[in-house]
Formats: sequence, C-alpha cells, structure tokens
Amino acid sequence: MISMINRLQDALGSAGLSYNLLLPQIAVVGGQSSGKTSVLENFVGRDFLPRGTGIVTRRPLVLQLHHSDKEYGQFLHCRGKKFIDFDEIRQEIEADTKKLTGTKKGISPVPIHLCIFSPNVLNLTLVDLPGITKVPVGDQPSDIEYQVRDMIMQYICKDNCLILAVTPANMDLANSDALKLAKDVDPKGQRTIGVITMLDLMDKGTDAREILENRLLPLRRGYIGLVNRSQRDIEGKKDINSALQTEKEFFLSHPAYRHMCDRMGTPYLQRTLNQQLTSHIRDSLPALNGHLQSLLTSISKDVETYKLYNPDDSICRTKTLIRHVLQLSGDFEKLMQGSGDQVNTTNLSGGARINQIFHERFPYLLNEMKCDEKKLRMEIGYAIRNIHGVRTGMFTPDMAFQAIVKKQISKLKIPCFAFVDMVCKELLSTISECFSKLSSFPRLQEEMERLVTTEIREQERTCREQISLLIDMQLAYINTNHEDFTQAQHGASSGVQQVIHKGWLAINKISLSPKDYWFILTAESLSWYKDNEATEKMYMLPLDNLKIRDVERSFMSSKFAFALFHSESRNVYKAHKFLELLCNTQEELDIWKSSLLRAGVYPEEVTVDPQLERQVETIRNLVDSYMDIIHKTVKDLMPKAIMHLMINNVKEFISSELLARLYALGDSSALMDESPEQRQHRQQVLDKHAALQAALDIIGEISTSGHVVVAPSDPGFTAGRQASAALPKKSTTGGKSRTRNRAPPVPGHALPGPTCVPRRPAPPAPISK
Repeated sequence: MISMINRLQDALGSAGLSYNLLLPQIAVVGGQSSGKTSVLENFVGRDFLPRGTGIVTRRPLVLQLHHSDKEYGQFLHCRGKKFIDFDEIRQEIEADTKKLTGTKKGISPVPIHLCIFSPNVLNLTLVDLPGITKVPVGDQPSDIEYQVRDMIMQYICKDNCLILAVTPANMDLANSDALKLAKDVDPKGQRTIGVITMLDLMDKGTDAREILENRLLPLRRGYIGLVNRSQRDIEGKKDINSALQTEKEFFLSHPAYRHMCDRMGTPYLQRTLNQQLTSHIRDSLPALNGHLQSLLTSISKDVETYKLYNPDDSICRTKTLIRHVLQLSGDFEKLMQGSGDQVNTTNLSGGARINQIFHERFPYLLNEMKCDEKKLRMEIGYAIRNIHGVRTGMFTPDMAFQAIVKKQISKLKIPCFAFVDMVCKELLSTISECFSKLSSFPRLQEEMERLVTTEIREQERTCREQISLLIDMQLAYINTNHEDFTQAQHGASSGVQQVIHKGWLAINKISLSPKDYWFILTAESLSWYKDNEATEKMYMLPLDNLKIRDVERSFMSSKFAFALFHSESRNVYKAHKFLELLCNTQEELDIWKSSLLRAGVYPEEVTVDPQLERQVETIRNLVDSYMDIIHKTVKDLMPKAIMHLMINNVKEFISSELLARLYALGDSSALMDESPEQRQHRQQVLDKHAALQAALDIIGEISTSGHVVVAPSDPGFTAGRQASAALPKKSTTGGKSRTRNRAPPVPGHALPGPTCVPRRPAPPAPISK
C-alpha cells in the first residue's frame, strides 16, 4: 500500500499534480527546535537534513522511505541520479531550496520529493513541513508566521492526511503549537499522532507519564515518547544506531516509563506509522480512485483535441484550420438559432438578444419618436395657413396632411439607424464569443476576426442603404387608399368617436378624499368609470367650451393636478364650477394636457380660430392614422431586412467564403502557430492525462493482484499485526464464510532486547446457527 502511494507520488508529482490531490500521507508538524529533524533522521539512520537556527525547512519535503538491499537517495527533480553520500543529499536540499526561495529566509509551498532506499527503514511516506515560528528573523517577511501557518494548513486540513504533531517534553503540552494546529482541523483527535521528544531533558522529579498514557490531552491514536540526540551528540558525530540504543536503555531504566517501554522509542514510532498509514491508505483507496477518475474525465475532451494536433505536421495543421472554421460556423449557427449544447440559464445570449432588439427595443424606439403635441398642432396650423395663402380656406387642404406626414416619416430614419447599430453591436459581441475558442492560435484568431468583422461592417453599410431606401419609398408615395387608412376615415365620418387617451385620474374636492376613476377622452367628451373595464359609467362631460388651467402643487401633496372649467362660467360638474384632476407623475400630467389639446380643450389664455382648429384636428387625426400604418410596416420590414442583409449574409460568409479568404492570405500554415501559453498548456494537459492514467493503472494493479507489502524483519521486537492486504482473504469458520484481513508481522529496526509487544489474540470464530 505504501509503495503504491510512493509510486503515485512520483507519477503525479512529475506532472505537478500531487499538491492538489488528496493522497493519503503523514504530515510532520512542530515548532522550531522541537526535534522534527532528529525524528526523521532516526528513521533513516543517517544525518541528511539541513540544520541550523531559524527556519531551516523552507519548503515541504516529501520523504519516501523504501526498504531495499542498497542504501542511496534519489530526488524527483534529479531523475536517474543516485546519491550515495548523504552529505550530498543535504547539500542538494539546500541548493534546490535556494533556487526557488533565494538566499533570504523566505518559504515556498512547492515541495521537494526525496526517496531514501535503505535496508534499515520501513516503507513509509512523510511530509516534513516548516517549523512553526512566531517572530520574523533577519530577512524574513513580517507575515512569516501566517505564511507558515497557511502552508501547514494546506496539508493537514485534508481528511486523508495523518498529523504527526511533534512537541518537546520540556514544553507545557497546553502551549504546543503543533497540537493547537492539529486540533483546529481535527478537533476529535482521530487522525493526530502525538510525539513527545526530548524526554531526557525534563527537570528532575518531573516526567511525561500522564501525557504518554493519553490522560492529559487524549488522542485517539495516542502519544509516543522519544529521546533525541543532544546538540553535543550531533556535533560529536554520535552514531544514530548508538543513539537508538541509548534511547531504548532510557525507557527500560526510567521508573516512570519502564511499564510502557514497548510503546516508546523510534522503532515503535516507525512501525506504528507504517501500520497506521497502511490502514489509512486502504480505507482511502476507493475515494482516491474516484477522485482520480473524476479528474481524468474532466480533461478527457481537451486531451482528445490536443492529441489530434501535431504542430510539425503540415497536413495536421491544414485539418485543424478547416476544423476550426467549421467549428466557428457551427457555433455561430447555434448561438443564432438557439440550438447550442449548453443553454445559458443566467442571461440572454446570441440570437435571443437580437430577438429582444427586434420585438422590444426597436418598438420602444419608435414609440419614443412621439412628438410634442403642442408643437405638432402648431406645425399643422402653419401648414394649413401657408397653403391657403391670402385666401380663407373653407376646406381642409390635402397638401397640409402630406407635408406633415412626410416630415414624420423622415424622422423614422433616426430610430431605424439606431436599430441597425444595436443589432450590429450584438452581432459583433456574438461572433467575438465564438472567436474566444480560438485563443490557442492567436494569428488565426486575429485574421478570422478581421475578415468577419469587415464583412459585418460591409453588410451594415448595405443594410443602412436599403433601410434608407425603404424610408424614401414611403416618402415617395403617400397611399391614402390604404385599407386601414380608409377604414379610419370611414370611422371618423360615421361618427365613431376616436379614443384619444385613457388612464387613471383622481377627482379632488368632490368628496372627503380624492378617489381614482378610469377616464376615457375622445374628441367629443371626457367620461369616467369605476374600473378600467369601463363597465359602469359614472359621468360623461362634453368638451364644448371647456378650458384647462394649471393648479399649483401643494407643499404636502405628492400628486400633480390640473383643472377643467367652462369658458362661460357655467358649472362643469353638478354644482362645481371646475373639476380638479390629479395625476401621479409629471409625465402623466403632460400626456393628459397634450391629449386635451388634441381634443380641442385649450388653456384659458389662448384664443383660437374655431374653423382652423377643426381643420388642425382633422389633419391631426389623419396623421395619427397614417403613421400607425407606417409604424406597423416599419416594425415588420426592419427585422426582415436586418435578418436578410446582415445575419444571413454573415452566416453564409463564414460557412462558404471564410476558408477561401484565409487561404488567399498566402501562408496559411503560419496561421496555425500556437501561442507559447497554449503550447505549454497543451503539454501540461497531456502530461496530466498521462500521469492520471498511470496513477489509475497503479491502483488497478494493487486492487487486482491482492499484493501485500512486507516490512523488513526485526529480531528484537515481535510486532503486532499489520492490516495491509489490499484485498481481504476469505476464511471459512464453522461452515460460514467470513472475510478477515490478515497480514504478516510488521518488524522494525534490528535492535537487541527483550520482546515487549505481545501478539494480539486471534478473533473468536463465529458461532454457526
């Protein structure tokens, strides 16, 4: 199991993936000078780690221990090179650390991978993390404490990480930084292993028995005590094997620890970590396999695309060019027609946005073209009087109607051209969204975008010309024989009252409080109803001799008011000389005043010619009727023109002409040069895919072979059982088949001494029914 994880570390680390994967591992956490380095060196039996003051470990060290007949070390970044001299291993760690972090005391989260092969080790994988610090020293940044804490948390917060919390015995356990960090991420202590170092340095008369018996701050996996080499021993080059013998004698002779000597010391810690990591790996294997499968699936589509492209093959370049042009055509078609594989559920896109312009924004632009009523009536009056000249006209002149209508039609060019601009803008935005997929080939993206944008601008110019022509055609002939126009005239001559305006108004000073009614204004009367269905009429007020007057808005009122009164001082409504009406906004007030002006209700200070006003009102109504026809026509024709001249032509250009235009540029092969970023990304994706596939193959080998990792023998200690078989073996007891995980004994270092660890009794056989 541990060998498998080591192989996974190597396979995934080569593609830079191991930092983000939930690989089962043991993280070594502790403060500076807590003895972490000594613990790891005792495992190996060699001095190979940098030592000194301050933060010595400035990058995570992924240490893989492999039981082997020969003794040497290998780095992942120095593949193929074997380090026989362990002093060279220390120098390489220091050199590679400086290469990434510089000569200052800064840190980096990029790990160093080191494999140690030795006959003196058990299969084990640990991650040595920088020591916890509080105060920056020398050139260290002021936030070094938080940088170290964040780096440690990146590892220990993962559920698949066992935490080896190292605390010196001469420190109060309640102040242990390692245990505090471990408790933050593992509050129940289920994956934390406590290590108490420097037990021989405690003051006389004191001991750590209560801690080691797991009674002071209980952990599910307990505590293990160690005795490290002193600084004098290290400087005196004391042999680690001698130090281990001294450690063993210390526990056997110390009265506080003699009864638990079988559960103390470096060999026991190494065996315990081997057993627990093996069991932890076995439990985490299904989730790890699923995670790797998920990652592999997420990049499989990109991998298939990248495998098809060979930058050194001209035929492959040509195929890729054609494929990207076809893909652009298909993507544009899908965005326009709304048949894409992925439907946007957050906002409108592509064809839906253009459809919104067709049927919502363009009609709104046309409605915004409604002119000032007072100004329009004045223009009609001037037109009538100028056409009559010195004569007094008895009839309404047709030429006045045509002059006003043509002027109104000419104004339609403004919203129509704005309509073209909006569609063109959305079209460019949509095609730009398609071009974003070509970022891998910047030259191709640039040329395609230039050609398509030029085509869109050309079609925009053609579309403007055609729309201008359509407006000119409307100006060329005023069709007064249009069916809808003649019906409107017939309705007016037959006495059918045309509704000029309708809406809610409140009548003031008639009752105790203003009450809202539904008002309908025609050319003859003003009526109001209880509801907007106009089912129950309250009153109908004739407009003859009515005038309108502004009402000053009171300080406390939020309404806008105007009043109607009779020019001959008669009562307007029942016993009231005037009728005061209230609106909610200034805009509503202006609309009602303009509508009343159309109906012949003028301000009190204005004197008018009744005959001229009747002619103005006639032409005004005819202009409205004819412009309604023009608006319907324009609303129908403009989207059709845009669709035909812009969208369909651009679509045809992309699918039929774009490829030929690209080849006409000359060096079409140069268009397929990848950007440096894309080249690097493509290689990273392919490496990632290969690493994930290799990792899954490794897991598959273990899952199908039932391979059992056998640790080296230890004649000094008789170890307990190790749950390490990848696939459980079946045994039959009492006629019933049951599954039992069996593994060979797990020995440790070859140290002389009595056997301290008794074998566990075998579990009882199940009782047959």
